[in-house]
Amino acid sequence: MNFSDFLFNISAIPIRVLDPTIQASKYVSMDLSENNDTLNAIDVSSASKLGEYVNNFISQHQAEVAYGGYLEVRNIYKRSQHFNSQAHDERNIHLGVDLWCAAKSPIYAPFSGTIHSFKNNTNYGDYGPTIILKHTFEGVEFYTLYGHLSADSIENLQEGQPISKEEPFAVLGDETVNGNYPPHLHFQIIKDLQGLKGDYPGVCSKKDLEFYRLNCPDPNLLLKF
Repeated sequence: MNFSDFLFNISAIPIRVLDPTIQASKYVSMDLSENNDTLNAIDVSSASKLGEYVNNFISQHQAEVAYGGYLEVRNIYKRSQHFNSQAHDERNIHLGVDLWCAAKSPIYAPFSGTIHSFKNNTNYGDYGPTIILKHTFEGVEFYTLYGHLSADSIENLQEGQPISKEEPFAVLGDETVNGNYPPHLHFQIIKDLQGLKGDYPGVCSKKDLEFYRLNCPDPNLLLKF
């Protein structure tokens, strides 16, 4: 069984990393790809303008959370030199799922595990405060990454600290700390952290896509939206 099949078979019901009382009908899929002409007309370098777009989208669909973005090719990252070099190496393919909702929303552990590492990734357009959890399920070891958290989410943590399934262990940050984005959670599954701590690429280039697609499967295998 490959890693993606393993993840899909962990649970027959959706696994949540936001408040489990939020009904499935209150989640709406949102397209932030380069093919979204409405988004292309917006100055996405402005957290407030992008936030207005996101909030209006959520409101129009009578939802609480907008989600999506796995392997989405995005123009959003062009605003930051952190992601860009030559055209072929440009990192613009999103490797996780974004969950757009209010700042200070609590984040819940999908499985029991431990704090692997944490860090404030302060580059413009980066994750900001980030936590990586380590999990072992049926003998399989893997990691989940949570980016764009609040600054106090990474205070008083210790590597190896146990985290219980469905335990609220962090909250979302706002644009002043989260890399200058509207509030959202970047949720990513990682098989091999490649020795990194408190950080892992959440965006890749086309030339590296095949490796990252296998190492970071679709989080919807768990979330089941």
